[in-house]
Amino acid sequence: MDRPVPSALQLHVSRWFNTPKPIALDELRGKVVAVHTFQMLCPACVAHGLPQAMRLREAFSADQLAVIGLHTVFEHHPVMGPDALQAFIHEYQLRFPIGVDEADPHGTVPRTMAAWGLRGTPSLVLLDRYGQARLSHFGRIDDLTLGAVVGQLLERPYQPEVMADEHVRDGRCDGDACHP
Repeated sequence: MDRPVPSALQLHVSRWFNTPKPIALDELRGKVVAVHTFQMLCPACVAHGLPQAMRLREAFSADQLAVIGLHTVFEHHPVMGPDALQAFIHEYQLRFPIGVDEADPHGTVPRTMAAWGLRGTPSLVLLDRYGQARLSHFGRIDDLTLGAVVGQLLERPYQPEVMADEHVRDGRCDGDACHP
């Protein structure tokens, strides 16, 4: 993991696109979750991050892997509003849910980005089936490397009758669970 991410992750989203209702991470338990953060005017996001999110969505079953985009704007605020984002989503044919990271009224870094300790865009955060962060990566990540990590997370069975805390102990993955 590139950077530590708080264990109790929550999305702070002011508006959603491509989903009939707001998404809460705790409602996705049982699935592996990939959260790709981006900005419309970020060249690396447009060239690498968003195409990778689309490839993830195509490569893995939606009932096993949830792909979420998070538009997290920390610069050029006036030109990256919801109307521009809606046009961007349509133009780039982004088919996965996308949330707008809630602005911090006291700073320039949006709330989710700040709470998760993300350094910029593009960033990718992978959550296991229990909602625990297993990867937080800033910048470009190789597709094969990412696919291998997602595959490992999907291999691990989800046991809803077992509390996530029982799977989280000492910072390693074994045959039954990943540990922070």
